[in-house]
Amino acid sequence: MILLSMIDFSLPLTDPVLKFLLILLIILAAPLLLNKLKVPHLLGLIIAGAIIGPNGFNLVLRDSSIILSGTAGLLYIMFLAGLEIDMSDFKKNSGRSLVFGLYTFIIPMILGTVVSIWILNFSTLTSILLASMFASHTLIAYPIISKLGISKNNAVSITVGGTMITDTLALLVLTIIVGIATGNADQTFWIRLSISVIIFALFVLLVFPFIGRFFFKRVHDNISQYIFVLSMVFFGAFLAQLAGMEAIIGSFLAGLALNRLIPQTSPLMNRIEFVGNAIFIPFFLLGVGMLIDYRAFFTSFETIKVGVIMIIVATAAKYAAAWLTQKTFRLSVDQRSVIFGLSNAQAAATLAAVMIGYNVILGTDPDGAPIRLLNESVLNGTILMILVTCTIASFSAQKGAHNLAIKETTDGDKKKENQNEHILIPVSNEETVEELVNLSLAIKSKNNTNGLYALKVIDNNNTDDNTVKISQQILQKAVSTAAATDTFIKSLLRYDLSIANAITSVIKEREITDMVMGLHKEKDIPAAFLGHIVEGVLHKSSVNIFIYKPAQPLSTVKRHIVLIPESAEKEVGFISTINRVSNIIQNTGAKIVFYGSEGSLAVVKKLLKKTPGETSYITFNEWDDFLIVFRDIKTDDNLWIILSRKEGISYTPAMSRIPGYLNKYFQSNSFVLCYPIQAAINEGTRYFT
Repeated sequence: MILLSMIDFSLPLTDPVLKFLLILLIILAAPLLLNKLKVPHLLGLIIAGAIIGPNGFNLVLRDSSIILSGTAGLLYIMFLAGLEIDMSDFKKNSGRSLVFGLYTFIIPMILGTVVSIWILNFSTLTSILLASMFASHTLIAYPIISKLGISKNNAVSITVGGTMITDTLALLVLTIIVGIATGNADQTFWIRLSISVIIFALFVLLVFPFIGRFFFKRVHDNISQYIFVLSMVFFGAFLAQLAGMEAIIGSFLAGLALNRLIPQTSPLMNRIEFVGNAIFIPFFLLGVGMLIDYRAFFTSFETIKVGVIMIIVATAAKYAAAWLTQKTFRLSVDQRSVIFGLSNAQAAATLAAVMIGYNVILGTDPDGAPIRLLNESVLNGTILMILVTCTIASFSAQKGAHNLAIKETTDGDKKKENQNEHILIPVSNEETVEELVNLSLAIKSKNNTNGLYALKVIDNNNTDDNTVKISQQILQKAVSTAAATDTFIKSLLRYDLSIANAITSVIKEREITDMVMGLHKEKDIPAAFLGHIVEGVLHKSSVNIFIYKPAQPLSTVKRHIVLIPESAEKEVGFISTINRVSNIIQNTGAKIVFYGSEGSLAVVKKLLKKTPGETSYITFNEWDDFLIVFRDIKTDDNLWIILSRKEGISYTPAMSRIPGYLNKYFQSNSFVLCYPIQAAINEGTRYFT
């Protein structure tokens, strides 16, 4: 038994339980208190860190535990920025990112160097190093952007891409200046730096996706997947350090490398964001606050002078870069606010530069005091700059992101579509439930969080307790899988002599628009390859039906191949089916290749004109020679075949041979058989669009 007298309450706190409890209470209270004042909680955590830190009330030391957790939080921010970016949009905006990256690097470098030499009277090397600190920035406001759901906005993609460019250049300047100052910048230095940077970037961007795909195909345990991702983040950061760069570049590239393996709607993505935003990132912000020393601002006029000049130069330069980017690419004022908010905060790379520069000793003065590359005034001024720029950045990013989020959510047509969308997932086999739910999450519209239903039908002739218990377990697994992505699934348990009748009854009762089903478990697909249940549902229902046979996790698929029969665009449900497929592009980031007639492809191109994503189109009319397509199928491809009921406009006799083709050539790949809604055949049948 631990007595109260045995607990150490002295300051700073040393008891690990008390320290962790205090930090958790601050993380909990900061958003609750500051939301009422409309102050970004990120800023609140920084201020809280200053209050409880060694330069405040000295409640908690910035010891190794805070530094370790804070380092993880910093890497997490950069990793999430690379992970959440829309890769197709990133490629599309790569030119814009390059322009912004050069704007936000060159302007601070020129302005900072001139001001440092002519106003602060620093040496050339010190001035260039100080200017590189202005050029770099940290995406400290990114959690605000992510929380408001605009991480795929063009302004965000441009800024995140530009961040990688300017931070890389700024950190290279740091490496070079330190090398020159210490007399190590010989020919070997330049060769070694160039080769190591190239090898590092190629290894992360080419090898990491291969390792990730190999792992996710074979390991499905949720905890193991998360630990693997965390390991890759730190591995990428470590490789960056080996290459002579800062760790944040490695974590960002790790995010880009794993981007397409972790879909936005997946449970794994939800866990990554949850742990980062709940623990690691708040620890980083608290750690930044603990560096702030208020006493330095009252004891040294030089510190205040240097700090004010640094704030003015850094803010003015970043605003100029954001303004030029807005004018160059004709962006909105709110997008400019987001760009400025994301790029104005100085923290990670700035701290790295000032600490390295402070520790570089060039010699000693007549009194024997060390002459540093960056003096104490710059060190303390940097802390003041971090506080002020993070404050400005948080308010600017929150204001711009809030306005953009409102504009995106007030799209009337999209809102109406989301309200009318109801997806049914009949489940029977526990092994395939997770993949069926994952496909449903990938094809659903963004704001559809309550329109999903999981259905398990029990034969009336087999209602023993064990059967009911197993059925409830299967439904619970579906609910849990969706809940891991903050999506609600309504579970339905039905008793009926006919499973097909039970499914069609639920379709009518719940006004289902789409249904995702699993194919039966036989190794080979028989002639009546859909099975009696699916055939019965097809005959009686009037919804878009997706019949899925997963061979690998959806997240590991590189390409989706979509085959469209001639005249499919004339079917009632064609547009809604293509819209569901287009959601795959946005939610998984995988490439999509459409095969079809010129008329069908023209309609698809028009539908996907404003949809971000990497798509390509191949003219294909030879359904009688279906095997032509299989020559293009690769190991990690997923095949989508749009089919028709026999009475449909786009039906062709060649569709009856598809089971044989799938059996012979497509056993190792996943595929989805799509049956769009078709014109009513029987009077009184209701069809949803």
